Formats: sequence, C-alpha cells, structure tokens
Amino acid sequence: MASDLEQLCSHVNEKIGNIKKTLSLRNLGQEPALRNILSKIGAEIIIVNELLNEFELEIQYQEQTNASLKELCDSLEEDFKDVEHLKDNIPSHLPQVAATQSLVNESERNLQEPVKVEEPVPAKKPSKEQRIIKEMPFITTDEFNGVPAYMKSRLTYCQINDVIKEINKAVASKYKIMHQPKASMNSVNRNLYHRFINEETKDTKGHYFIVEADIKEFTTLKPDKRFHVILNILRHCRRLSEARGGGLTRYVIT
Repeated sequence: MASDLEQLCSHVNEKIGNIKKTLSLRNLGQEPALRNILSKIGAEIIIVNELLNEFELEIQYQEQTNASLKELCDSLEEDFKDVEHLKDNIPSHLPQVAATQSLVNESERNLQEPVKVEEPVPAKKPSKEQRIIKEMPFITTDEFNGVPAYMKSRLTYCQINDVIKEINKAVASKYKIMHQPKASMNSVNRNLYHRFINEETKDTKGHYFIVEADIKEFTTLKPDKRFHVILNILRHCRRLSEARGGGLTRYVIT
C-alpha cells in the first residue's frame, strides 16, 4: 500500500513539474528578448522532426530491401542446386553443339562452291506396313523457364523430359500393336487391340493417344500426383490435350 502511494505521489509531482515548466516557458515567451531564441528553437525542432521522419522511411526501405535480398538469395540457392543436378544428369537427347556447328560450316562451304546438278533418283515407295508413329517432342529450356513456378514446383527439366520419353514409349508400343496384322497377333495383343479400338472416339479419330492403362502396361511410370502435375505442364507447353468420355481420360499427342 505504501509503495502504491509513493508511486502515485511521484506521478503527481512529475505532472506538477511539467506544468511548472510549461508555465515558465510561456512566461519566457512573453519577453521580447527571448522570443527570437524560442522561435529558432522551434524551427530547429521542426527540422529535427523531419529528419527523424526521413530516417524512419529509410529504415523501412532498408528492411524491405533486406527481405527482398534474402528471397533472392534463397532463390539463387535453389537455382544453384538445380544447375548442379542438371550438370550431373545431362540428358542424352540434348542437341550436340559440335555437330550443329559442323553443319553450319558445311553449309557455308557449300555456298562458296559451285552447285553440281545431279539427276534425281526416283524415290522408293514405302511399304504399306511401314508407318510413322507420332512422338511427343521434348520440351526446350526456354519452354521450361516459361512454365509458372507454382505449376512446376520442384520438378526439373530432366524429370519432365524423362516422362515424355516414357509416354513416347507407351505410344510406340500401343500403335505397333494397332498396325500389326491381326493374323499374327497372339492372344494378349489381340485383347489389347480390342481395348484400343473400344477406347476410340470421334474426337480421337486420326490422332495418337494413350490412357492410364497404357502407361501401366508399357512403362514403369506410376500415374500418381507427381505424374499428373507433369501432365499439366505438358498441356501448358501444348504437347498433349485431353479428351474425356465414358469415364475415361485420353491423353492426345498434339
């Protein structure tokens, strides 16, 4: 109780002291000799206040810059890990720079040399059974960089092209059976052939497509969440489209 009274008395005395100082300063302001000095002090206080405001704004700017630099640093660390992974896992399907350069040099050399006219050789007609099965092109680094970050998450360029390689494998296996003479089919391929025919629709006529059953049949891929994320990226890059119907999703190669 005594401590509370002491604190209350101290508080009241502090307030009384502030009032006395205020009255004293007001009285001093009435004296002509001191008005000029008080005016200068007021101007200096305004300048100091403006400086404090500028310091506060500068501190806020520095805090924002620091946060942005930290985010950039984290992003660069992720990019460095991706580059290290790419360096250690260079895919075999990347174009060979040396071969391209040699072709350019050869073309330049050919432009300088006189053109020799040769008689055209009649082209051989392809056999009826020889058919070209459409493949999905690999995505380029520019296309990969253009995919939104939220879509590709932590997936890498190589992982996406590895899935494309497996999808092409499934397409090739499926349409190899489709183009096979029925008389030479075994019972397994014949059953697969009938399933392929039943999955055809008017929307897929003339197009190459696969379904999840083909992925399971001809590849080691698992149609899990990660696989469907990659399919979204391939749709974004216009490598495939979807045709739905009859409770089945058909992945059409575009």
